[in-house]
Order: sequence, then structure tokens, then C-alpha cells
Amino acid sequence: MRALAGRELGIVLVLVAVVTVTTVVNPNFLSRQGVHDLFLNSSIIALLAVGQAILVITRNIDLSVGSVLGLSAFLSGQLYLADRDMPVIVVLLAGIALGAVCGVVNGALVAVAKVPALVVTLGTLYVFRGLDYAWASATGVHQVNADRMSPDFLAFGNGSLLFLPNLTVITLLVLGVAAYALRAFRPGRELYAIGSNPDAARLSGIPVGRRVFVAFVISGALAGLGGVLHASYFGTINASVGSGRELAVVAAVVVGGVAIFGGSGTVVGAALGALLLTTITSALPILGVPAFWQRAVDGAALLLAISLDRVVMLRVAARLRRRTSVGGAGG
Repeated sequence: MRALAGRELGIVLVLVAVVTVTTVVNPNFLSRQGVHDLFLNSSIIALLAVGQAILVITRNIDLSVGSVLGLSAFLSGQLYLADRDMPVIVVLLAGIALGAVCGVVNGALVAVAKVPALVVTLGTLYVFRGLDYAWASATGVHQVNADRMSPDFLAFGNGSLLFLPNLTVITLLVLGVAAYALRAFRPGRELYAIGSNPDAARLSGIPVGRRVFVAFVISGALAGLGGVLHASYFGTINASVGSGRELAVVAAVVVGGVAIFGGSGTVVGAALGALLLTTITSALPILGVPAFWQRAVDGAALLLAISLDRVVMLRVAARLRRRTSVGGAGG
């Protein structure tokens, strides 16, 4: 836990450094509106990162979250084309349900059919995106604009509560529930055991398949919620919404201290990772960095974080071997 706290503290320190340097160059970066925009821009990535972190803790991954987000966002637009007065809560629940169904597909293939998560979700990334384009083609509606949606729906996505964007408030609520569940409830703690050693977890009586299946459903449901929030905030939806988001989400999780090899990390760290990467992306244009480098940030951060995790794991393993050898010699 000390290592995790240190990793999260490190993220905060880097975040402070980035904000400080950027504010020196442009004082408006840390204005009230600037801070509001930072939270708003990072909210959806952080929301998806919470679900992704739960999966990565179990030594799994979901590369289809961007496609699920796009599918759910397109569903939101289609619902308002059918009924412009559709209640916001109905659209939210529909998006969450669609995301959960996608999670069921992924979870069943991984937990029941025993297909590796990387293979499954790489495939469903394209399957779900294909369904999105097929849906748009079948309906003849390739883009839904804000004027076809409910004003209440758009106001929800662009509104604020106590100076925080509504999207950020929802993300914080989800983050709080997830963090508490992982720490306070047995099923949550069992996810760490599964990620540390799936075979040992199975032998100890933990229902590994069931836990992994539920983790995929949660990840899908949060991606579905993210799609509705995206539609509510941006107001313009097409079949390409969410393309490439999976890299940003995975990068946020790993940068946030969730070990890609499973068994350690926190959803709070993942959310901080999302905030850090979003802040860096927003700061680069102000610092005069060309736009084509901005997409490289997530990839570079992902590689660096994985490399650091690997170095830490090797050092811990070496330390344990030395202690074991010393204990054996002493006996």
C-alpha cells in the first residue's frame, strides 16, 4: 500500500509541475474556467479508466471500450430522433444497459470460453464499431446534431454542480463507489487475489470466472454511461465517436499505478492518471509543442509506466529470493 500511495503521490507531483510550468507560460491555464475545462475534459476518460482498472487488476483488459462508448453515444442520438422529449434518465439507463450487454459478450468469451481477453476485446473492438456503422447505414442517419436532441439532455451534459461539471460529479460518484467496494467488500478484494495468482485464487475457493465476468460487465456498463455523457456534452454524434479512446484509457490506468500484470493498483490512481494525461495534452499546445506529438503522449506514457512496473516487479522478486535464500541458510 505504501508503494501505491507513493505512485499516486508521484502522479500528483507531476501534475502540479505540469500545471505550474503551463501557468507560467499562460496564466489563464489555471483560471476558474481553465480548471473547469480540465476536469470536464478528463471526466469521461477517468470514468472509463475506473472500469478498465477493475479489469486490469484481475490481469485482464478491455480494448473495446472506445467502440462501446461510440455505440452507446449513437444509441442516445437515435433515441432522440425517435422521441425528442425522451427523459434524460431513460437515455442514461439505455446507454448503461447497452454497454453492459457488450460487457456480457466480452465476459462470456473470456470467463466461460476461456479465450484471452486481449484477443476477445481486440475482436469486439471492430465488431462493435462495425455494428455502429451498420446501424448508421441501416437508418440512413450518419450524424445526429444537437438540434435534434432534447434541451434538457444537452443542459445535463454542459451543466455544473457546485462549480464542478455534472460529468465530473458523476465520475467522482462512480469513483467513490468503486474505490470503497474494492477495499471494503470481499468480492472486491478477491479481484486482487485473482490478478496476483489466478490458479491459487481458484484453489482457495474464489469463483474466478464469475468475478472476471462481472468485471467485464462493469467495464462495459461504465463505457456505455460514458457514451451517453459524451453525447450529452458534445451534442454531435456519428459512428466514429470514441475511436482511439481505448489507448488513452489503458494509458491512464497504467500511468495511474495499476500493474498491467494484475494484482495491484487502485481506481483512484487510474483516475489521477486520466487527469494527468489530459492535463499534459491540454498543456502541449500552450507550450508550443506541435499537434502531431499530442497523440504520442499516451503511447509514450504507457510504455514508460509498463517499463517501470516491470523493473519494480523484478526488484521485488529478487529481494524475495534473497530473503528466502538467507532464511534457508539460517535454518
